[in-house]
Amino acid sequence: MKKILLTLAMLVLAMGASALTLEECVLRGNSPRGIGAMQPSKSDGRYFYRMSDDGNAIMRISYAKGDESVLVDTRDEAVTGWDDFEVTADGAYVLLWNNSQEIYRYSFSADYYVYDLKNKTMKALNEGGGEEIATLSPDGKRVAYVKDNNVFVRNLVDGQVTRDGKKNNIIYGVPDWVYQEELGMLNTLNWSSDSRSLAFLRWDESQVKMASMVIYQGTCNPKDEYALYPGRYDFKYPVAGEKNSIVSVHCYDVVDGTFKKLNVPLDEEDYVCHITFSPDPQRLMVQRLNRHQNDLRIYAVNPMTGDAKQVYHETSDTWVDAETSQQVQYEDKFFVIPSERSGYMQLYQYDLDGNLMRQLTKDNNRIISQFYGYDKGTKRFYYQSSCGPLNRVVECVDAKGKVTRLAPSTADGQGTASAIFNGDFTYYVGCYSDAQTPNQYRIYDNKGRRVRDLQLNEEYARRYTAVDVPKKEFFTMEHDGYTLNGYMIKPVDFDPNKKYPVIMEHYNGPGSQEVLNKWRMGWEQYFATQGYIVCEVDSRGTGFRGKEFESVTHLNLGKYETEDAVAAANYMAQQPWVDADHIGIMGWSYGGFQTLMAMSEPGSNYACGVSIAPVTTWRFYDSIYTERYMRTPDENPEGYSNFPLNRAENLNGRVLIMFGSADDNVHIVNSMQYVSKLVDMNRTCDMMVFPNMNHSIRDCSARYVVYKRALEFYDQYLKN
Repeated sequence: MKKILLTLAMLVLAMGASALTLEECVLRGNSPRGIGAMQPSKSDGRYFYRMSDDGNAIMRISYAKGDESVLVDTRDEAVTGWDDFEVTADGAYVLLWNNSQEIYRYSFSADYYVYDLKNKTMKALNEGGGEEIATLSPDGKRVAYVKDNNVFVRNLVDGQVTRDGKKNNIIYGVPDWVYQEELGMLNTLNWSSDSRSLAFLRWDESQVKMASMVIYQGTCNPKDEYALYPGRYDFKYPVAGEKNSIVSVHCYDVVDGTFKKLNVPLDEEDYVCHITFSPDPQRLMVQRLNRHQNDLRIYAVNPMTGDAKQVYHETSDTWVDAETSQQVQYEDKFFVIPSERSGYMQLYQYDLDGNLMRQLTKDNNRIISQFYGYDKGTKRFYYQSSCGPLNRVVECVDAKGKVTRLAPSTADGQGTASAIFNGDFTYYVGCYSDAQTPNQYRIYDNKGRRVRDLQLNEEYARRYTAVDVPKKEFFTMEHDGYTLNGYMIKPVDFDPNKKYPVIMEHYNGPGSQEVLNKWRMGWEQYFATQGYIVCEVDSRGTGFRGKEFESVTHLNLGKYETEDAVAAANYMAQQPWVDADHIGIMGWSYGGFQTLMAMSEPGSNYACGVSIAPVTTWRFYDSIYTERYMRTPDENPEGYSNFPLNRAENLNGRVLIMFGSADDNVHIVNSMQYVSKLVDMNRTCDMMVFPNMNHSIRDCSARYVVYKRALEFYDQYLKN
C-alpha cells in the first residue's frame, strides 16, 4: 500500500496536476529533494563523502568543482546495500553497516564491517553481526562497540571490556531509554585523541520499573511469530518521581588492559548529560546535571588517575537547557559553551581552568540555536542564530568581536538558513528556505560566497509555489500582555464575504517553535483546499523569545499554553470570515495534551478536536522531561493536579483520540485511562488505534490514514 501511494504522489507531481492530494501532502514522497547524507572529510577539507544511490559505493566529491571519484565500491563484495558509513580521520579505513534493526527510540543494532582502503579488503566485526554504536579509534586500529549490553574492543587479545551488562539491568555505552529521548544521547563510546583511552557511561537500571508493550502480528511489516498469540516487549522506563538509572563514568586503557571507574563527583540522582575527550588525551570532559536539571557542572577528568577537576558551574531558578550540554566544544586552550544566563542563549568562551575569557555573542535579538565551531585559521566562531523569532541566520564572530552575516544574503535576514561546515571551515553547505521557497542547497566558502549549486528544487518549486497552492500568512495577536506569533493558511479561492470553519493546530511544548519562516508542505495545505482555514499560534513557553517567555510555564505545564490556545480560537472567532461556531483543534504528543486541555478549559470555543498520542497526565511521562519543568509529584502536587485526566468532566465538544499501540514514548495508558474516565461519566468519544505503530505512526501508509480519519472527523463536526 505504501509503495502504491508514493507512486501516486509522484505521478501527480510529474503530470503537474493543479490540485493537491492528501497523499502528496502527508507522505514522504512530496518533500523537496535533499542532498543525501554527507560526511565532510576529516583528513582533507576539500572533499566530502556520500553514499551512491544504490547504497553499494561511497563517493568522494570536491566541494569546489563537484568532481566525483569512487572511494569504496562493494558491488563485487559478498555483502552490499549499506545503511550508512563512517570514514576514519586519517582516511585509511571505512566503517560500514547494514541490516539495521530498531531497538527503541533512536538506538539500533546492525551488522558492521571494516573496509581497509589500502588493501581493498573488508571484514565483519563479528560472525552474526548485531552490534551497536561501533566507533572507530582515531588511529583506525581499533573498533569499540556494544553487544548484549557490554563494551567490546576489536583487535585486542581479550576483546571484551565489560562483562556484567544485562538487558533491563546493566547497560554500557548505549544510553537507556530516557537518556536517548530527553538528553539526545545515543553513543557514549569516546576515544582519546591518542587512541589509548576508551571512556563510556554505565547505567544501572536494576531499580527502574518496567514498561511493557503488546506486539501483534499486524500487516505492516508483519511479525508472523505473533500470528496466534500476541507477544510482549519489556523495557525500563522511569516516570516522574520514580527511580532513575544510576549512572557512572568508566574508562578502559587499551595499552595495559586496565578498566576503572572514574572519580567524577556524582550523586545517585545525578545525570551525566555528555562526555567527550578534549584534544588533550588527559582531559575527559564530563558534564553533570542534578535531578532538578538546574545545576550544571563540567569536570575535566584524567583517565589515567581518575581524578576530576571542576571547570564550569551554572545554575538556574528554573532549568538549564539540556541542549547546552550537547553543544559545548573543546579546543586546545579553551572551550565554548552556549548559556542563557543573560536571559537569552549566547556563546561564552572559557579557558581550560574555567576562567571566563569573554562573551562571544551579545545581541539578544540573535538567540543562538546552533554553535557550529571554531576556525583556527581565521579565529572565527561560526553559529546559527535567530533573526527575530521567525527567522534563522548563519553568522560568525571574530577575535575582535566583529559579527559577519554569511546567510541568508538578504539584509533583513528573512527565512531560515543553516550550514554544514567541512573539517577546516573553508567550505560549508548552506540550506535556505522560507514560507514560499522550498529548500535550496548550495556550497559556499567561509566568507559566504557561493561556490556552486547542489540542489535548488526548481521543478518542485514550480509545482508547489503555483497560485493554486494555499500559502502561509504570518500574523501576531495580543493576549495577557504578550504578543504571540501565528500563521494561517486560507483556501486559494478565499472569499472574505464567506464564513469558513477553522482548524487550530497546536504543539506548544517548552522551547518548541512551530511558527517559523521556513518551507513546509503538509496536511495543513491539503485541508485548506477542502474549505478550512488552518491556523497555528506559538503560546507562552515556546522557544526563541528569551528565557522569561519560555520559563513562565515552570511548575505549571499546560496552564498558560491552554489559556493562549483558547485566546487564539477566540481571536479567530472574531474575524469576519470565520464561522465562530465551527472551530476545531488538533495536536500530536504535547499537542495532543494541549488539545484535551484546551477543550476542557472554561471559555473554550472549540467545537471538536483531534488528539494524537496525547499525554493525559504527567504522572505517566518520563522523569527527565517532566521533572525538568514540573519537579516531582511530591514536590509539586498542585501542578500535577491540572491535567486532562483530572479535567475530563469539563470536556466540551467531540474528541477523536488516535495512537500507536507500540508507542514507547507516550504510552497507551495515557489514552486508555482518559477513555476509561469518559466511560465512567457515561461519555463517548471517537478512537482509532494503529497496531504496532510507535509514537510517529509513520510506517507503511499509516500517516495518510491518520489525516484521512482526521479530515473525515472535521467534515462531520465542523461542516454540519
